[in-house]
Amino acid sequence: MARPSNRDRVLDAYETLLVEGAGATVTLDAVAEAGAVSKGGLLYHFPSKDALVDGLADRLRSRAAEDVERLRAAPEGPVAYWVRTANEDVAAGLSRTYQALLGLAGTGQPSARRAIADVERGWTAALEELIADPVVARLVRLVGDGLYLEGLTGLPGAADDSELVAVLERLARP
Repeated sequence: MARPSNRDRVLDAYETLLVEGAGATVTLDAVAEAGAVSKGGLLYHFPSKDALVDGLADRLRSRAAEDVERLRAAPEGPVAYWVRTANEDVAAGLSRTYQALLGLAGTGQPSARRAIADVERGWTAALEELIADPVVARLVRLVGDGLYLEGLTGLPGAADDSELVAVLERLARP
C-alpha cells in the first residue's frame, strides 16, 4: 500500500484531532505534529486554518460524491444500500470526515456548514431520483441518519436490518 501524501497525512491528523475532541481550537502546530510533518510542510498545503477547513470540506465533498455514485449503482437498490452503509465503519473514511466537519459546523464554522449542506443535498437528490415518492426518499434518508447516529454513539443496533429494509422497500414501491 502506498504511503499517504503529506497533504493526506495532514488532513488525516486534522480529522483525528477534531474527532477526538480538540474541536475548533486545534492549532496548526498540533496538526503538524499529529501528521508527522513540519509546520512548513503543513503550510505548503494549507497556508491557514481556514484553508485546512476548506481542504477537509473538499475531501468530504469528494468522498460523498463517490458514495452517491455507489448509491446509484448499488445492485441491492438504494434503500438497502443506504441502510447497509449508514453506520458502516463510522471510525474511517467518509464517516470520519463527516464527523470532523459536523463538529466544526456545530461551532458555526461557515465552510464546514456549507460542506455538510452540500453533501446532504447530494444524497437527498440521489435518493429522490431513485425513489419515486419524495416523502419516502426523505424517510429513507432520515432512517439512515438515525442509524449513523446509532453507530457513532455506540448504541446497540439491530444485528440484522433486513426487516427495516423490507418495510422501507414496501413504502418505496410505486
